[in-house]
Amino acid sequence: MTELGAVFRPQLAPERLHAVCRVADEAGLEELWLWEDCFREGGISTAAAALAWTGRVRVGVGLLPVPLRNVAITAMEAATLHRMFPGRAILAVGHGVQDWMGQVGARVESPVRLLREHLLALRALLRGERVTTQGRYVRLDDVALDWPPDAAVEVLAGATGPRSLRLAGEAADGTVLTASTPPDGVRRARGLIEEGRAEAGRTEPHKVVVYLLTATGPGAAERLRAELVAEGVDAVPDLGVAGDAGAVAKAVRRLAEAGADTVVLQPTGDEPDPEGFVRFAAEEVRPLVA
Repeated sequence: MTELGAVFRPQLAPERLHAVCRVADEAGLEELWLWEDCFREGGISTAAAALAWTGRVRVGVGLLPVPLRNVAITAMEAATLHRMFPGRAILAVGHGVQDWMGQVGARVESPVRLLREHLLALRALLRGERVTTQGRYVRLDDVALDWPPDAAVEVLAGATGPRSLRLAGEAADGTVLTASTPPDGVRRARGLIEEGRAEAGRTEPHKVVVYLLTATGPGAAERLRAELVAEGVDAVPDLGVAGDAGAVAKAVRRLAEAGADTVVLQPTGDEPDPEGFVRFAAEEVRPLVA
């Protein structure tokens, strides 16, 4: 069964999050996703608040940019969330937007190598292992968490290019794909992920999460078109959806058929009713998605 979620975009002020969380929990939304976009809102702080303000919805952060974070801090914060809210936190890490990383002096020569080192160390720490490693970027000396998660947890990786997608298959437990990924792109990504999994001898399930740029209500088609143009992807076929619940559900099913396990509806940056968008996803689209 395809999981369905929605994004609280960080273009909204942080104080708007509480109302969106309340609606998400009341309406039965399965997953509420947050972004750690520079220089807007912190991923862990918003996730902790969202988890505390809700009782059942799972909260994802897609994603935490690893150049900004020492892996020990990532592990400590992830473990804390998983222990306080068992089974409800979903965390993804990734390269981050390279221009932003450059602005804060965190851009590295090899983002793929950094992500690999971070993923391997992070997953080991969250398994409760004691880690010593001297990588190019990640260096730990006899580090172990005092409070690792009580149960196994997944670490997802955001990926777009072929090398990153193969790495996600090799070293992560799942992959997050951006809203610039049409159904054919999901199929290609699945193939590259499987290459990485085969190379590493991994056979356990690998979750693929895909964002779907979505507009509904008055002016939906115009808002969707404007955002696709602004992102420079308006020429990509089968990207995004505008319309009623039936149209959105059809687009979700296309992504699921292409290999998505979870589809997260991403409102346009100028969505006029964020709370209504979450209710629309949970109450109108969800019943139409198998």
